[in-house]
Amino acid sequence: MLTLHNMQMSGNCYKVRLVARQLNIPLRLVDYPVGSGKTRTPEFLAKNPNGRVPLLELEDGRCLAESNAITSYLARDSALIPRDPWAQAKMLQWMFFEQYSHEPYIAVARYWLREAPKQEFEKKRHLVPEWHEKGNAALAVMDQYLSQQNWFAGDSYSLADIALYGYTHVADEGGFELSSYPSVCAWLKRVAAQPGYIPLNESW
Repeated sequence: MLTLHNMQMSGNCYKVRLVARQLNIPLRLVDYPVGSGKTRTPEFLAKNPNGRVPLLELEDGRCLAESNAITSYLARDSALIPRDPWAQAKMLQWMFFEQYSHEPYIAVARYWLREAPKQEFEKKRHLVPEWHEKGNAALAVMDQYLSQQNWFAGDSYSLADIALYGYTHVADEGGFELSSYPSVCAWLKRVAAQPGYIPLNESW
């Protein structure tokens, strides 16, 4: 069985769990609580020198890091990856957007405002306006696109939607007003209606 080195509150880990559940792929979870330091042990660093989860460990011991790489591996040959070359390229476009223009602000704001120790957050408080400015810019780009499209890649639900859903649906926990983005809100409901959907806080 595949092993997912996992942090329950992480949107990046959630993406992997959601793909696996929707594709009926069994996973064994090994949990790493926030602040536990377990991803910095020699044992974990031997599996992923970057010291982060999610990390997918195959039966033969090979390990794959980075959430979008993991979901792409799990979803190979499935309907979550479009067959059409243009739609597949659009899927990748939005997955790169998520990692470079979305996650660094929306996920980071959520972590520091919700999960981080208060004394540590105070050292970062001055960055909150920048996180909100750039995170809102990403949400506005998504909202404009979704005003004309139901999904991010072609005409159907794909890995691009899962990648962007992971942190968008909990963006309010980072101080973002999702109600300002009606097309995003409608899309969030479409994602949550997909077969096999599980919420972020659901145990495996």
